[in-house]
Amino acid sequence: MTQSLAEMAVEVLTTADGRAKTALGRAHAARWFAAREAGTPLPIGQATPPLRPARPDRPALLAPKDVPRRRPGTREGRIALLHAVAHIELNAVDLHWDIIARFTDHPMPPGFYDDWVKAADEEAKHFNLICDCLETMGSHYGALPAHAGMWRAAEDTAGDLQARLAVVPMVLEARGLDVTPGMIEVFRKHGETQALAALEVIYAEEVGHVAYGSKWFNWLCGRAGTDPKEVFHALVRKHFHGALKPPFNEEKRADAGLPPDFYWPLAEETA
Repeated sequence: MTQSLAEMAVEVLTTADGRAKTALGRAHAARWFAAREAGTPLPIGQATPPLRPARPDRPALLAPKDVPRRRPGTREGRIALLHAVAHIELNAVDLHWDIIARFTDHPMPPGFYDDWVKAADEEAKHFNLICDCLETMGSHYGALPAHAGMWRAAEDTAGDLQARLAVVPMVLEARGLDVTPGMIEVFRKHGETQALAALEVIYAEEVGHVAYGSKWFNWLCGRAGTDPKEVFHALVRKHFHGALKPPFNEEKRADAGLPPDFYWPLAEETA
């Protein structure tokens, strides 16, 4: 019997090891797109994703305040910075497969699934690129503690597709567009070309992931006849724990379909 896309998503979510999770996700993405191109698309189906994805025994997950600060001027600090990026990318893999499996009760066009399968596949590539960098530097994913709060946004928005789109791609991933240029400069300054190349790939492709969030958020507002900016502000105020902090990468945010009047009012409220 043909495995549905939702079943494939749950299979990824319930795989603990990072390298195994991303290999499985990339294989499923290739199957999805091959079937689409052949004109025999796989069924979306239905499946029940776990509230939290499976995770390896390492890294140890700490409260955000307990994660040691990273000082990128040292080699150890740059390893810690890359380790944090790897952790973010692994969470992103799960976030994108989770949105596929969790909201199948919402009728969405096939393009919705194409976008999130592609985003999940790219996040898997990003995780592996950063893991390769860590291993080149004599470390590995799991060698350092990591942020335990990364999945909170998924749990908080598990019952609301629009809230998930608002908080995950349009707030959290958009934040990546703000901070990644600074990380790129750190590794350029220290001549670490492998990490530099990996981060440049991530930076280029994350614009697309934010854009997918913006596109489908606006599409849902259009279907409901609601004002996207007003709905975005209401959902972020309700579901996002923390402040939107400038400086913002306004150029890349605009490329991703996020105009300033979406995020600046939320930043000014917490100034």
